[in-house]
Amino acid sequence: MDNLKQLLAADMAAVDAVIRARLHSEVVLVNQIGEYIVNSGGKRLRPALVLLSAQAFGYKGEYQHNLAAVVEFIHTATLLHDDVVDESELRRGRETANAMFGNAASVLVGDFLYSRAFQMMVEVGEMRVMQTLADATNVIAEGEVLQLLNCNDADVDIPSYMRVIHYKTAKLFEAAMRLGAILGKASSADEEAAAKYGMHLGTAFQLIDDVLDYSADEAQTGKHLGDDLAEGKPTLPLIFSMQNGTPEQAAIVRGAIEQGDVSKFADVLEIIHATDALEFTRQQALSEAEAACAAISALDDSQYKQSLLQLAHFAATRQF
Repeated sequence: MDNLKQLLAADMAAVDAVIRARLHSEVVLVNQIGEYIVNSGGKRLRPALVLLSAQAFGYKGEYQHNLAAVVEFIHTATLLHDDVVDESELRRGRETANAMFGNAASVLVGDFLYSRAFQMMVEVGEMRVMQTLADATNVIAEGEVLQLLNCNDADVDIPSYMRVIHYKTAKLFEAAMRLGAILGKASSADEEAAAKYGMHLGTAFQLIDDVLDYSADEAQTGKHLGDDLAEGKPTLPLIFSMQNGTPEQAAIVRGAIEQGDVSKFADVLEIIHATDALEFTRQQALSEAEAACAAISALDDSQYKQSLLQLAHFAATRQF
């Protein structure tokens, strides 16, 4: 991550400048919430992917900064809406915007960010850019609904859960990589390779998020352990532990999911460890990272390609 930050330092500073300029609104509350969210930390991986992809394909123009900001706006809008739906009170160690400003304000500012993102993508004047982002935001919304339908449902299987990940999380990673390839006038084959990398990277990233919800240092992640369980989310560690535990263990996990019973967290955590569910999930994340690297193996070598390979390793091994 340090190498990545150093490589993209000037470009990310340009992206930040675009973000601050385009966040501006005559409505004070929009400015307040927008600034609060943008300044709350985060890895900025999605905008970094736009930059890495564009430069891996030789793009030298300014639109990469605008589209990186667009991707960050879309991601931020999904976070605002997510936290309202999940009734979350903490993100990255700070109060969520909905806890700070209220649900209504958070939803409406999320809408502002979506609409501002679409204003900005139109300015690029490239139909493929608009198609990519329009498709991505639609799929992400479907993923949000799928996740809502899956809440408190202990019968969700692994393929169904992976579909949620692909829609809700990985799709924006995929779109970010595709945008860079479009800007760089990549061939159809190279564009698809970049998109495939993004999909696998985003999947690995989410799987490790699932692991961290049952194993992380709260001070590092800035969120409470067991949040997924409290929300009744049947993530991969829970699904695997039910499939591979004893009937008694499966019944405990099932009940915790169906009731969103965080009081059972200690019991569920013991079962997760007993069934090696976290190790299984980590291995799945590593497989996704390897698939991401394989997808771009034919790309011309460059420092940007090397950073993408390193980023895949980080996504599957991170502790925060």
